[in-house]
Amino acid sequence: MTLASLTPQAALPSPSTAVWQLGPVPIRAYALCIIVGIVVACWVTERRLRQRGVAPGAVLDIAVWAVPAGIIGARIYHVITSPEKYFGTGGDPLKAFAIWEGGLGIWGAVAGGAVGAWFAARQLGIPFAVVADALAPGLPLAQAIGRLGNWFNNELYGGRTSLPWGLEIHRMDPDNPGHALRDDTGQPILEPGLYHPTFAYELLWNVGVAALVFALDRKLRLGRGRAFALYVMGYTAGRFWIELMRTDEANTILGVRLNVWTAGLVFLGALVYFVRVRGPREYLVPVGAAATPGPAVDSDVSQVDLSAREAGSQPAAPEGYRVVSEEQYRHWRETGETPAEPDGEAPSGGADASSDGPTGADATSGSTGHGAGPDAAGEGAASTGPDAAGETPADRAGAAGTRPAERDS
Repeated sequence: MTLASLTPQAALPSPSTAVWQLGPVPIRAYALCIIVGIVVACWVTERRLRQRGVAPGAVLDIAVWAVPAGIIGARIYHVITSPEKYFGTGGDPLKAFAIWEGGLGIWGAVAGGAVGAWFAARQLGIPFAVVADALAPGLPLAQAIGRLGNWFNNELYGGRTSLPWGLEIHRMDPDNPGHALRDDTGQPILEPGLYHPTFAYELLWNVGVAALVFALDRKLRLGRGRAFALYVMGYTAGRFWIELMRTDEANTILGVRLNVWTAGLVFLGALVYFVRVRGPREYLVPVGAAATPGPAVDSDVSQVDLSAREAGSQPAAPEGYRVVSEEQYRHWRETGETPAEPDGEAPSGGADASSDGPTGADATSGSTGHGAGPDAAGEGAASTGPDAAGETPADRAGAAGTRPAERDS
């Protein structure tokens, strides 16, 4: 009799293999899930950036910096908070680089990715708060997809349960990562009993957080990083109780898992930010070569005239962006008339020495040559009434002409 025969049949199964060989190249389920999650997050962020006036393709310039920085930050957090696996007695320091075997901390991923995105946003002349708010619903979707990698790896599960959705867990082979141990008959060996699929709880919770951010952002028209703060609050609230259910090894403080403390502290920080920071949603108009809006279309199909591109008239990337009110942005989309600048203000990409925002040269150094016009399929861009804070477009007009670096706080 094997351990597998002791497990009830009414259960959620787990894969017995998380790695497949394509010739000499290993294809790892964990890595595939991370990549798909990144693609989804970039797609959502691109659409939301275009709805706010950013030229198409900017998300690729941001991802070039944010994704590697996020992966590095995630791994550093994991290694720091679980050092016994890599250093000291029985540890293998080289394993700290084996990302494909699992071990990425979301806290480090967000921190590292934020640094990379901030750097890229400054190069493009985009306020960092605009980037963060655009990313807010895409990030939990990416996390949800990434949690499927934990399912393939048979990891991050909770305690024993008799619930109908109890999870079967394979005993994985430490000498053959990504594969389950097998008995004398060649059958994969299961751990006795069923377990809470905490990775699946977090997956479903993250999808709900993404829906919450989409809905409240559409209704309240959040700006200045408040949509991202809402995501942080939603995610950490779920991570707090899910973390308490997990039974995998973890460092503790006062008998409580480290990630429980982290979730609580980060939630409080995001709550304070959400309550204290106020201001309308930022919209952007380009400055420089791409200052003329493109056609107001609701399609993602490219509207670029290929014959004109071949003739050498491809639109250049914007030198930077100016923050304007929603009413000014709508007027610019409809007429092509650039909003007037307040006295004494220089547009983003200008030579105002008093600001640390990017100059014209800086703003274009990280660009890949985006098209001129932002996506016109903005969510509620036609609204001219007061926002959730009770401000009217006239009240928000003072935001026009602000340099990106001045809006990052």
